[in-house]
Amino acid sequence: MKKYLLRTTIISVSGTIGFLIGQQSEKRNNEQIQNRLVSVIENLPGLPLFGTVSAAVPVPNENDIYDFSEANTKLKRVSEIMKYGFPGLDNVKSYQDFVLSYDQRNRIAHWVFEHLNKDTIRKNKNIDRSKCSFREDESIHNFFRSTNKDYKQSGFDRGHLAAAGNHRICQEYVDETFLLSNIAPQVGPGFNRDIWNDLEKYVRKLTRIYKNVYVCTGPLYLPRQVIGSNNIAVPTHFFKVIIIENDNNDLEMETYVMPNQVIENGTPLHVFQVPPESIERASGLLFFTRISKNKLKRINNKKL
Repeated sequence: MKKYLLRTTIISVSGTIGFLIGQQSEKRNNEQIQNRLVSVIENLPGLPLFGTVSAAVPVPNENDIYDFSEANTKLKRVSEIMKYGFPGLDNVKSYQDFVLSYDQRNRIAHWVFEHLNKDTIRKNKNIDRSKCSFREDESIHNFFRSTNKDYKQSGFDRGHLAAAGNHRICQEYVDETFLLSNIAPQVGPGFNRDIWNDLEKYVRKLTRIYKNVYVCTGPLYLPRQVIGSNNIAVPTHFFKVIIIENDNNDLEMETYVMPNQVIENGTPLHVFQVPPESIERASGLLFFTRISKNKLKRINNKKL
């Protein structure tokens, strides 16, 4: 009996010690993971905390929990895109090469942010745009998604906010621009297929001159119109707010607002330049908040 009690005591003590050692080991592992995450987050300028940024990709399974390489790469790209701050923090979603804030009520984005340079917009001969298709964004709850059916026979184009031509570095990047979360109802001939396309091309041309181009695009609403069974809001105007950075790190800003209507061919882009404050007031957003105005050399080609 004594031998049995002694054996039981030894097993019990051994189990307790093993449990405590296991707890300490797990605690150390958790602390290491937490420290690495904190280290990554602390090096991301302008990144909002408290889980306001959600990845628009499936959550990795538990077997991948210690593999930080993919997460680090994506967070680094978010950091580059959002270098100068977030205009707002409502339903922010990060994709492979752009970041957007999704408006669940109107079922299109509040804004979409891109960072462009010569390397990021370089054409890849292996890209096949014919393989791209407009599709629902399954990272958004189906109550708040737009669908292709909403656009069918509506009279509006499915207009890109982050332009497909800005993300031709790989097939996955350009495919993501066709998610309907990055799409808004736009007048087709005379707008989306013409002058809006001209503005997108102009933004890409800026990368030939400037080291970095940061562009924020989004809708504005005055009188309200909706399409489809999901009541997709039709913007009355679209804006682009652009920061360009040269090799000396000097910064300039250009801001445009275009009415969502047929615009006469040949209309110069500068006609649509407006003071940045007017876009902020109309949209309820504050752009590039991490840039002090005294660091801007020009706004809409005018010296400050």
